[in-house]
Amino acid sequence: MITTDKLAYLNSTSAKVNYSDEKFSDQDFKITPVGLLFQQNIQDQQIHCFEWNGLTRFYKTESGSLPFDIFSAAFYLISRYEEWLPFLPDQYGRFAHTNSLAHKNNFLHLPLVQLWLMEFEEMLQTFFQGYQLPKRYFSFVPTYDVDIAFCYLHQPFFKNLVGFYRDLLTGKFDSFLERGNVYSGNQKDPFDQFDFLDEINNRYKLPAIYFFLLADKRMGVDKNIHPSKKALKDLINKTALKFQTGIHPSWQSGENNLVLEQEINTLVKVIQQPVTISRQHYLKMTIPETYPKLLQAGIKKEYTMGYGTANGFRASYANAFYWYDFKNERVTDLEIHPFCYMDTNSIFELRAPVYEAKKELQELWDQIKNVNGEMICIFHNNFLTDQPEWLEWKKMYTSFLEENCSA
Repeated sequence: MITTDKLAYLNSTSAKVNYSDEKFSDQDFKITPVGLLFQQNIQDQQIHCFEWNGLTRFYKTESGSLPFDIFSAAFYLISRYEEWLPFLPDQYGRFAHTNSLAHKNNFLHLPLVQLWLMEFEEMLQTFFQGYQLPKRYFSFVPTYDVDIAFCYLHQPFFKNLVGFYRDLLTGKFDSFLERGNVYSGNQKDPFDQFDFLDEINNRYKLPAIYFFLLADKRMGVDKNIHPSKKALKDLINKTALKFQTGIHPSWQSGENNLVLEQEINTLVKVIQQPVTISRQHYLKMTIPETYPKLLQAGIKKEYTMGYGTANGFRASYANAFYWYDFKNERVTDLEIHPFCYMDTNSIFELRAPVYEAKKELQELWDQIKNVNGEMICIFHNNFLTDQPEWLEWKKMYTSFLEENCSA
């Protein structure tokens, strides 16, 4: 319980923490507030990081059982306070990881808030003999963004015709032959890796989640086949019978609420059940604008919290939390599920060799398992193929699951 009643606090015989400027007793477990949690609206924050017990801290205090205001520091990171302040966006209009306090102070690779909380819990257990907090459990949730369900099949005729000639004229004979073999029925479409994903998800009993891009207009980075196509409807239906299925709001939907609602309704009609989970295509979002729109559209769980340019912990936290709306100063019903790893970050941003990507993935696994958090990763069916340029990535993912998820 939280109380501002001094007498109730003093009379309580329970384990208790004094979060105030006032000192009641030398026997108190005391945390001195810096004032952030008593403020209204967004204000510029003077953040100065320091190290204590091997971990980065900020909001330093001169008295108390901890040398910093853990509650304010955790709130600042998890609420994404800095993303409500003016910032220089990246080329896609997103909050760049290079703007973040975590990147600037070299803790983006850590679920720092949970490391603080583990330490805090140990201190409480020492201070209050026998005190126990609820047990937390590690979980691994693979998620798949289906931006382009099929490489050749069910694509517009003109696109494939141009592709044939382009591959031939540019000397891409492997692609030319592959396209011909797929259309003649001698080879499976290379992006159709859904049986493979079903098999590994079932083998390791993984609670996978699929996000489908269902843009009505093919435009810019919105390149999936049209949602009216029977093949895509069949794929979505088949997937929804076995795994959680959510909407992958298109780039276009970010500028138009009606487009967002249309895409959600399209998925509702296909799977014949409410759609309450989402992840933004290209991770295109700004928190103050995007989250209210999703809430209004009926989304309850959101999976965009991560960076499209670097792996790590955008909120410095590896568990779900409820979004805090600073405009209305309230905790909302929108449950945020941060991810820590995306395959395209390794492939296109870091340009990492496969072995380095696997090493990073393993390090993130170990970090989250250490704090009993929720590890969410993003993979794409079109980068888990048997094509020469992607086969090693598919093998890497397969071996990673075998090494970590086998009973």
